[in-house]
Amino acid sequence: MTADQQTAGKTIAQEVTTVLVNDIVTGVLPQGSKISEPDLSRRYQVGRGPLREAILRLEGMGLVVRAAHIGARVVTLTPADLSDIFSLREALEGMAARLAAESMSQHELDDLEQLLDKHADYLHRHDGQEYIEQQGEYDFHYRVIQGSDNQRLIQSLCNELYHLVRLYRHSSGRKGRPEQALDEHRMILKALQDRDGELAEMLMRRHIARSRKAIEQALGSGLA
Repeated sequence: MTADQQTAGKTIAQEVTTVLVNDIVTGVLPQGSKISEPDLSRRYQVGRGPLREAILRLEGMGLVVRAAHIGARVVTLTPADLSDIFSLREALEGMAARLAAESMSQHELDDLEQLLDKHADYLHRHDGQEYIEQQGEYDFHYRVIQGSDNQRLIQSLCNELYHLVRLYRHSSGRKGRPEQALDEHRMILKALQDRDGELAEMLMRRHIARSRKAIEQALGSGLA
């Protein structure tokens, strides 16, 4: 295989990974559903090689799991999984916020403020009932994590935990706390702008802890 063929294969695998992540998160491929390479190869019109590489990437993200005598399946998130995920987020995103206060450029902070202005406008247009669908560069948390400039943190949070959180949000249908969430995001931004890493970390941890408690209460009440 030539270098060009290898590059093309990796590009296809990346594209298939993106499509599969979206289909898992949005429920097109439901939680617990079997991962059949022949079926997916026909469904997505892709060769088995790039598809297999994409599935391996999904395993690395925690979106696909393998079990003896069962094979590969889309992950099924349990209450214990969610509690663990949000506990990790609380610790790691708190650290990311502290580092971001030191590392983010003024341009990045200005862009982050503009992003929250867009979120506020969306919230206003939806009568305060619904936060904008956040993904990638449109996600406040994603931007702060990237702003930490710590590649280990970025790998753990953006490539592993990030899509599991998205999966939960879509599958649960929870709207969260739109206006409170925006207010908390603005307070975190202010701490970042003031270069107050200690305060940014505390506010981020508190913000995620509130989400975790709300999730645990919902799951305990059978609402999620």
